[in-house]
Amino acid sequence: MRDAVIVEAVRTPVGKGKPGGALHEERPVDLLARTLQALVERAGIDPALVDDVIGGCVTQVGDQSLNITRNAVLAAGFPESVPGMTVDRQCGSSQQAAHIAAQGVISGAYDIAIACGVESMSRVPMGSNVLPGSDPFGVRLGERYPGGLVGQGISAELIAARWKLAREELDAFALESHRRAAGAWERGEFDREVAWTGQRDESVRPGTTAEALAGLRPAYYDPAMEQRFPEIGWRVTAGNSSPVNDGAAALLIMGADVAERLGLRPRARFHSFAVAGDDPLLMLTAIMPATEKVLARAGLTTGDIDVYEVNEAFASVVLAWQRETGVDADRLNVRGGAVSIGHPLGGSGARIMTTLLHNLEDRGGRYGLQTMCEAGGLANATIIERL
Repeated sequence: MRDAVIVEAVRTPVGKGKPGGALHEERPVDLLARTLQALVERAGIDPALVDDVIGGCVTQVGDQSLNITRNAVLAAGFPESVPGMTVDRQCGSSQQAAHIAAQGVISGAYDIAIACGVESMSRVPMGSNVLPGSDPFGVRLGERYPGGLVGQGISAELIAARWKLAREELDAFALESHRRAAGAWERGEFDREVAWTGQRDESVRPGTTAEALAGLRPAYYDPAMEQRFPEIGWRVTAGNSSPVNDGAAALLIMGADVAERLGLRPRARFHSFAVAGDDPLLMLTAIMPATEKVLARAGLTTGDIDVYEVNEAFASVVLAWQRETGVDADRLNVRGGAVSIGHPLGGSGARIMTTLLHNLEDRGGRYGLQTMCEAGGLANATIIERL
């Protein structure tokens, strides 16, 4: 079977998702366009050879509407013959874009594809695509879940309660995320993957302390939810959750035979894929069955994986996953994660895969596994193998 390989991967620094953030002034279509330009320039490839560009974006309204990926392809100066489409699998949108691109290459539908993603949360706030008076859930879903579904913050609280995760554990995880990300920047470990010289991930706080994190109030306290879910201990804060952010990332994916023909070096191959669903009330736990499913498909065990990237939407999510899998911290988010680096929704899957690739190379590892929780009780999981 034909191998789909990653030849190049780049990302922007991740900016704070608010006015005044480092990337706020740049429209998301232009942010993604610059990332696509950087990708093909680094690879030294003629963009006319690209069969398709698949981009992830969650809030597809306003500045991110009208198929932002196609618009970015044109804004990047690619030939008009290069198509583009935008996908939404919530936070895993650009990881799903990588699945589509790689599976297209494996099947023979594509020779060369780009997977990418973007989100400008400062310009297009999360949830702004839900219009006033609209009802995305309808009557029948309400009949299946008569108590009603809840927001992600409440789901993160329910996970903390179910896995008996103390506030101190969540804060300690967050502190370590910042320590790891700040250390990676200081050691130059992000330099190869970030296409913008002189800029760093803006949400990383090298000077944060356990005392500062402990002083933060619960972010999602709601008396009505306290009555409905008395088990909640209100442990989730802005400090042990991911912030809102702006950013983009892109990966150049092609057949191994195509890379050989073009004289390009394959850096990793897509080994296995999985997507899973789970309880939409807990919402963020599908990373557990997704991990189990992708390992089974790969014929591997948790011990075979050299590096894990589990999206840090909330510290409670990753810690619950770690409790279930038994994966040690030395192989998990070793350069920090979304709690510190940031979480630009539709751009995060491609950002994490870019980091995973470079981390595998720097550590001399063989297998890397990436998984992300997604709204609605969904998760993607991917295993790549360094070449």
